[in-house]
Amino acid sequence: MTTTDHSRPGSAGGADEPGPLHGGPDDEYTPERLAALDRTALDRLGARYDGVEVLHVDPTPPPGSPLDRKYTRQVTTWFALAALFALIFLVIYAGSGWFLPSWEWRVGGSTWSALYTPMLGASFGLAMISIGIALVLYVKKLLPHETAVQDKHDGSHFDRVTTGATLLNALENSGLPRRKMLKRTLGLMGAAFGAMLIAPLGGFLKNPNTGNPLGTTPWANGVRLLREDGTPIRPGDQQAGSLATVFPAVPGGQRAADAALMLIRLRPDQLANLVAPAGQEDFGYGDYVAYSKICTHAGCPLSLYEQETGRILCPCHQSQFDVTDGAKPVFGPATRSLPQLPITVDDEGYFTARSDFNAPVGPSFWNIGRLG
Repeated sequence: MTTTDHSRPGSAGGADEPGPLHGGPDDEYTPERLAALDRTALDRLGARYDGVEVLHVDPTPPPGSPLDRKYTRQVTTWFALAALFALIFLVIYAGSGWFLPSWEWRVGGSTWSALYTPMLGASFGLAMISIGIALVLYVKKLLPHETAVQDKHDGSHFDRVTTGATLLNALENSGLPRRKMLKRTLGLMGAAFGAMLIAPLGGFLKNPNTGNPLGTTPWANGVRLLREDGTPIRPGDQQAGSLATVFPAVPGGQRAADAALMLIRLRPDQLANLVAPAGQEDFGYGDYVAYSKICTHAGCPLSLYEQETGRILCPCHQSQFDVTDGAKPVFGPATRSLPQLPITVDDEGYFTARSDFNAPVGPSFWNIGRLG
């Protein structure tokens, strides 16, 4: 421990009397000479002139010692894990079709589409946690710790030079220059982590309208209509006035956000009053019609059907659509009819689609005119 009398005459940093200070480093050393001194020499001057009291010094393990190598391996391992998880994030993200083909495979009972977002979150979170653990270990195990006390005073040129030298000397004190493996791992981690952070920006480089994604769904000619339990449906399976929610018989069809379909069997009086929009006269099959289950106002799922009035109701914002008039909105904020799916039956008597929807599914969007 080093103590000095900071209030003695000539002190540069602890004069008890106000006014100009004399006899300190600023008077005895030119700015150029102070700037040329290293941190150790400046420390000695500080102890001599500036009232520094070092209370505690906790040195790091000697370079090359078994303990030093042990701590270095620990920190290196966690930085390497951070780099690994960051690279895993990049590979998962690439699976969305950025620079690799889109992945569609099953893991147990789940599909890749169901695991995609959780795996992105898990890999990103593990990378952040690994970096945090590595930094905590590095600071606690490999950096020297010193507790010192210095009276506060008006700054001098000596103080500014000392502060600058401390900052410039931080790299040497960190021990990185002599820990080559840790330095390389840290560089790899930094590159992988940086790539992980900027990779999602690659989505801005892609044209969202490539292939008309907002105007197409999994429905296509010959695709069967399946119940939620995966069974196909025939015309005689529903009672008049009932509604069934069905999905396309394609991989991932039940999880496609734009594929849910309402298959409605009209009552005889409704069928007699049915008004099909122009160009959609043959979209139904017998007394069946099929409409998108996604509200055209805000994309909420439609779930209520009032067979007495023939209206489909949105529980979120109370929009109502008239089934006997091409699912035209008759109440609420929705302004566009529900898209209708043309249906027929196949050789085995099961319902199938004849094509995709006749209009974009879901709420209206800025380029609906281009997709219509």
